[in-house]
Amino acid sequence: MQQIPFIYSNSAKWRISRHFSFWLLWFLFQLLLYSFSPSPALQRQTFLHRLLITSPETLMYLIPSMFLAYTLMYLVIPKLVLPGKYAWATLSAAVLVFLIAALSATLSMTVIDYLRHLNADKISPVVAHEPHPAFYVQFGVAMLAGLRGSITVGGVAAAIKLMKCFYERQQAALMLEKEKASAELQMLKAQLHPHFLFNTLNNIYSFTQEVSEKASGMIMGLSQLLRYILYDCSKPLVPIDQELKMIQDYFKLESARYDQNLDLSVQMPKFTDHLIAPLMLLPFIENAFKHGASQVTEHPWISLTVSVNNNELSVKLINGKPIISKNIAPGIGIANVRKRLELLYPGQHELEINDEEEMYIVNLRITLATGPVEAVKTVYHGTDQEIQLPHR
Repeated sequence: MQQIPFIYSNSAKWRISRHFSFWLLWFLFQLLLYSFSPSPALQRQTFLHRLLITSPETLMYLIPSMFLAYTLMYLVIPKLVLPGKYAWATLSAAVLVFLIAALSATLSMTVIDYLRHLNADKISPVVAHEPHPAFYVQFGVAMLAGLRGSITVGGVAAAIKLMKCFYERQQAALMLEKEKASAELQMLKAQLHPHFLFNTLNNIYSFTQEVSEKASGMIMGLSQLLRYILYDCSKPLVPIDQELKMIQDYFKLESARYDQNLDLSVQMPKFTDHLIAPLMLLPFIENAFKHGASQVTEHPWISLTVSVNNNELSVKLINGKPIISKNIAPGIGIANVRKRLELLYPGQHELEINDEEEMYIVNLRITLATGPVEAVKTVYHGTDQEIQLPHR
């Protein structure tokens, strides 16, 4: 991102320099254009004199140009072009161009026309009192000139913005590839052969069935959790019922440490054909236990509500926290989730995390992909009730 900081850097210094340079160059270009093709009142003047006279006009024309450019760069492109809403983007850009052309034509026939004749009165009274052409002719010519300027400045500004967005996405993708390769390398260094791991867990499970039903249940949950992480998470998208089942297994394993002391409320309504990037929700659940339930000595509690409406996943996670918080170094889990959301769901997610006095609140919304996935209905409340798992 720092290869060409003047173009790509988001620091305030470079942004101000970049925008100032763009509008200065555009002002000089328009000034020279108006001075080489002056109005009849200025044709007899020297080129330097025409530059001085047309400078205020050029500054006035900058107002609609700046409005068009920044509307395209900060509204149309981020909200419509990048999310893929091309029809709305085209319509919005066309409407903007014509509105700005009309605004430029109105300025030309009012304020700027007044300034021109004011100067012409001082320079050439004969030219100043020449009859005006018909209104519709004058407005039509002004509209054509406005369209020419609007299309030019809007096209240049949009091209620069799109080039910058493309470069940022390319750099983010390269960074994600590097992080993925590093994570895979670390996993390879530490992993056991999956067959050995699952065979060992199965053996331990068979031995513990007669000794402790609770222990055997925990081993089975751990086995299912590891199987999902090792095999299913290699796919770019997974059925959301599998992701939620994995979270249920995680809840079972964690809540077993608290006996009946953990107040756990989880609501997950029916899902049909929705897909999600794997392990997108687990870091939030881990944080709820790590920084919440495990730190509260009396009455730890966690509440999770998941719903889907019109392909939009809504997740609300609330957990209690100790009144006197310990200084815990922030982990990289949530930061990684934020990066994954920005890369995998650009413009299609909202994440809000609030650290209140007595609780943590996470609100997450994601627009999901769809596919042929088996329905699942899950309701779990309290540690003394069983989770209803989907049939497979």
